[in-house]
Amino acid sequence: MSLGAFVFVAVFVINSKYSTLNPCWVLSINEPKMPMTTSPPSAMPPIDTRYTRIIAIALPVLLANLAMPLQSVIDTAIVGNMNDTAKLAGMGLAIQLLSLLLVSFNFLQYASSGLSAQALGQSVNHVDNSTHTTRASTPSPLLSILQRALLLAFAIGSILLLAKPWLIDFGLQALSANPESGQAAKTYLDVRFWGVIAELMNFAFIGWFAGQGKTRYMLYQQGFIAMLNIILTLFFVYGMQMGLVGVALGTTIAFWLGVILALWLSRQHLQISWQALFTVNKQHFSKDRMLRLFSLNKDIFIRTLILTLSFAWITRLSAQSGDVILAANAILLQVLSISAFALDGVAVSAETLSGQAAGRRDWPRFRTIVKRTGIVSYGLAIMLSAIWWLAMPTYLQFMTNIESVFTLAYEYHLYAVLLPLVGVGAYWLDGIFFGLTAGNVIRNAALILAAIFFPLSWVLYQQWDMTGIWLSVWCLLLLRLIILGGFLYRAHQTASYEKLQPTV
Repeated sequence: MSLGAFVFVAVFVINSKYSTLNPCWVLSINEPKMPMTTSPPSAMPPIDTRYTRIIAIALPVLLANLAMPLQSVIDTAIVGNMNDTAKLAGMGLAIQLLSLLLVSFNFLQYASSGLSAQALGQSVNHVDNSTHTTRASTPSPLLSILQRALLLAFAIGSILLLAKPWLIDFGLQALSANPESGQAAKTYLDVRFWGVIAELMNFAFIGWFAGQGKTRYMLYQQGFIAMLNIILTLFFVYGMQMGLVGVALGTTIAFWLGVILALWLSRQHLQISWQALFTVNKQHFSKDRMLRLFSLNKDIFIRTLILTLSFAWITRLSAQSGDVILAANAILLQVLSISAFALDGVAVSAETLSGQAAGRRDWPRFRTIVKRTGIVSYGLAIMLSAIWWLAMPTYLQFMTNIESVFTLAYEYHLYAVLLPLVGVGAYWLDGIFFGLTAGNVIRNAALILAAIFFPLSWVLYQQWDMTGIWLSVWCLLLLRLIILGGFLYRAHQTASYEKLQPTV
């Protein structure tokens, strides 16, 4: 991928907040909380806040997540070695535009995650294990949740596909695409758009598996898509000599085959037949139930959209500076793309444990969780920056054979090396506030961020051009930490953590 890949990652990082070992605590923002016991905290087992527990939650997510950016790195490296700066810049623009479109519908993942977690928490088993078929009279709530999400994904994807010509032309114009890179982006998007339905369905599957704590299924699905994408892309580009079209075609086919695998995994998980998997119970597809998918996580939608527009703005600034700068930034921002997936593992630990403590109103333990997950997060960030510092020369040589792009990327590589350290605080506090289900705070923090970031980044760009773009990236990450940290510090000082949470 490219600079657009980072935006997708930023969005995907937001979208992958889920508990891996305790799914019953995964609650969708603005979703009513499950009834809590009236027993005092002492009557329940204490929350395990040991560092080993934090790492045990983070590790499966980290492994599942790392399968995702692998395909982006390979795609970027293949295009980066085509000795054509316009193609590399164009792919960055294309993926940025695609991310802008898809992120608007990431509620498919959040809603699937929250609703499936709550359905699982109700412990209603509608599966007859002896016959491996669902009971006709009581279809599984989990199956209905998945079916609704997939149907909505198909409908939205079909609309986007029909509007493809208009969306591509308008989007590339808004991103200030140059003629050559714009043509390359259009070539790529003409093929990739045929996979938008599958990519939206992928959101639904990820959320549905995550809400039930099925991280191994996520790993199977994402790993399968990544490896298949690599194989198909190499075949189409080098075997069939299809160039940029081959890169897009490999990704598109991989996502569609990933949907087939996810359907098979879902069938195995529910222990039902293929016929039962596609059998719809009309009572679960009422207007109210379908609209609920839209109403969930509206605060997250606002926050995610602001973040995506922020990185789209950075892409626009890069495009205005020329294809060489856009291509170099596309390669360098892969560092944050990969690092963000790793850091998200600890963010999930923060969400899981802080959510448990908040549910029990155990605020002393909540403070311990904030402290310890922060220590683990920054420890991992230091390791990642050290690895990137050592690997950067080799990484850049692998990513491109275009001398001008390589030279510029190496000149600014230290900005990228430090990205894990600069950005870790934002991801860590994301996890804390997701655990609190503090949707209003997350939304307000994003609005404050937008008010500061856009004028500040414009001033930085006008003053220092390429350096200003990278300072803008740093500011975007640091401002998220400062703003969320301010909300958390105020709650700590006034002992009013409850006010961060929505009223039931």
